Amino acid sequence: MNYSRFLTAVSMARKPSPIRILTELQQRSPPSLISLAGGAPNPNTFPFLSATIQMKNGEAVLFDQTMMKKALQYSASPGIPELVSWMKELQKKLHNPPTASYSPEKGQMELCVTTGSQEGLCKVFEMLISPGDNVLLDAPTYSGTLAAVQPLGCNIINVPSDQYGMIPEALKDVLSRWDPADAQKLGSGVPRVLYTIPNGGNPTGASMTAERKQKVYELAQDYDFLIIEDDPYYFLQFEKPWAPSFLSMDVDGRVIRTDSFSKILSSGLRIGFVTGPKPLVDRVVLHIQASTMHTSTFTQLMVSELLHFWGQEGFLKHIDSVVEFYRAQRNAMLSSADNWLKDVAEWHAPAAGMFLWIKLKGIKDTQKLIMEKALEKEVLLVPGGVFNIHSSEPCPYVRVAFSLSTPQQIDEAFKRLSALIKEALRCEELLRI
Repeated sequence: MNYSRFLTAVSMARKPSPIRILTELQQRSPPSLISLAGGAPNPNTFPFLSATIQMKNGEAVLFDQTMMKKALQYSASPGIPELVSWMKELQKKLHNPPTASYSPEKGQMELCVTTGSQEGLCKVFEMLISPGDNVLLDAPTYSGTLAAVQPLGCNIINVPSDQYGMIPEALKDVLSRWDPADAQKLGSGVPRVLYTIPNGGNPTGASMTAERKQKVYELAQDYDFLIIEDDPYYFLQFEKPWAPSFLSMDVDGRVIRTDSFSKILSSGLRIGFVTGPKPLVDRVVLHIQASTMHTSTFTQLMVSELLHFWGQEGFLKHIDSVVEFYRAQRNAMLSSADNWLKDVAEWHAPAAGMFLWIKLKGIKDTQKLIMEKALEKEVLLVPGGVFNIHSSEPCPYVRVAFSLSTPQQIDEAFKRLSALIKEALRCEELLRI
């Protein structure tokens, strides 16, 4: 892989921070090292002494005075070593990436911690997307992705998808306008980046099959583009075995994967990860050095202590309990949808995530219905148009989340939504008379 051809001018211009390098060097050195180099504040001046974080099972994460000083201090830009190493082992267990045994220059698997997966995504986009580039993604897609990508001045190309995610045949058709032989030629226009949410996609709930992923990966090989695998709902798959990831198929070192702890540990802790070829992850770290410097040391240590206490087995046991909760929530929503909406809407049961993507029958655009009428009836949903590349285009879909509301609240919300849809359809019928 010629990684340099994927990098933007901004990313190429980034240089390692000498101060950040010294910080990481100091943290790897023995206590006998006397450092007069760093500009870190003295932790003895901080007002916080210790902390005890109680867990639901009765156990506790203890931050004594020594640990607290570490938690409140600057740390390495890629993440604290104990958390990075734990996550690397987890990625190897879950995905068994072929690149784990590669040399660094060949695309060896590397990992860094980010302040939520959103920070990682934004930095990956900035690293890879230049004005005028053609970028592939399956729309509708996560509105946060559109907010990050659209200002970069690229040409976003929609690849058709369905309940099983991106359609490989449709991707092949989109790519057919270019010659694969031109992929590495400057100015050829061949897309260099494909973005997708493979499991429980936000907003559609779509999940890609292993067969589709393999076909998409083969097209990536043919046209030599990178795959950004944004997978915040990987751990919220409702059936086992979990679907194999793009990372597990990555024999070339062309997959950049983002993971998140937001859905399974805490959204407020802001802990995410970027996993991918070392030459590219190192570039993400250079951007971190120049922006946030590093993710909160306190929250990293808090999560690291928990994960080391649990071990992989304990972590996956926790995941099972989270999945069980969301599976029950999903089933409650599907039951209420069958009760109230089957005559006025259609949907597919999501295999992962926390969203149901509903198409309203006879409603060309849900924007006004949801943002005006539904609010009047005290039910809040998201009109589907906000997830489209061109958000002003009419869209008959709404996104509903089953994460927070109780089954009783979901049922009442769908009862109100059903009445709103029927009222809207009656009004349209009267207008046609």
